[in-house]
Order: sequence, then C-alpha cells, then structure tokens
Amino acid sequence: MISALESTTLRPYLLRALYEWCTDHGFTPYIAVVVDETVQVPREYVKNGEIVLNISYDATSSLKIGNEFIEFKARFAGTARDIIVPLGRVVAIYARENGQGMAFPPLDAQASEAGEVVAPTSGQSTPEPRPGMHLVGEAAESEPGMLAGAESPDGEPPRPPNGGRPALKRVK
Repeated sequence: MISALESTTLRPYLLRALYEWCTDHGFTPYIAVVVDETVQVPREYVKNGEIVLNISYDATSSLKIGNEFIEFKARFAGTARDIIVPLGRVVAIYARENGQGMAFPPLDAQASEAGEVVAPTSGQSTPEPRPGMHLVGEAAESEPGMLAGAESPDGEPPRPPNGGRPALKRVK
C-alpha cells in the first residue's frame, strides 16, 4: 500500500486541468508564483516576492507542465528566457479574462518532494485568493467559504468583496 507521503500530489493534475480548461474556452492562463532561489524567472519582473506569468500557447514555447516543474521559454522585453518553476511555488492559476481559477497553499521545498502541504510559518502567509479562486488542500479547510462550490446559506454563490465583478491586478 502506498503511504500518503509516497503518493503524488494533486497539484500538477489540477494545474494541467485548469490550463486545459482556460485554453479550451479561449481564456489566457496565468500563474502566480512565489519566487525563491528554486525558481528560474527574470528577477527584474519579481514584485513583493511574486511573479505572474502568462503561460498561454501564444506567450510560450516548449511549455511542459510536469509533475515537478513547469518549464517553458518566453520573451521578456524581446529577450528569450528559459523559465523553470517548481510546482510547489505556484500559488494560483487563473484566467486573465474573468479571474476564475484556483489558489493553492504554498509548499515548502522538502514537503513538495513528498507531495504534502505545509502550513505557513510565522514569517510566511498563505496568499489571499483572488475573487473566483478557491484554495485547495489543508489551507482550504481552515478558510470558510473558500472551498470549490461553496455557497452562502441562501444558496447563492459567493460574491467578490467589492460587490462587483472580479478584478485582476495586471503585473508586467
């Protein structure tokens, strides 16, 4: 029997499924990444320890969403760059056009190899889900109303805090 520590995490499967959903519906898939020394991205585009990357077919070449890394080539200011992102550093995937997607709790480096979710330490915080996103994993269990399909007591889907449509902050 396979133990929980030996089993594969759901994160790569969910990322691939949401990527496919975005592309099938004509949306532009974006990923939000918490940057550390294990992430290979252009550091000049990192803000507050996070970078948002367009992983659409038009913006990338040689895109591979594997079980451990997302790898692709992309142009930044006209210069081709190799991008490598460990899946444990991806904290969200969403459609640019409507903000629908999913947020994930960050994984620490050792736990991501084993596929387990680790609660943030005092110096870390779990990312605030954007409207239309839902946390998955252990962090979701502690966030009321953040589970996929969650509804309010009157049966209505949850509304964005501002009462209007979801809004995205575009990071270039």
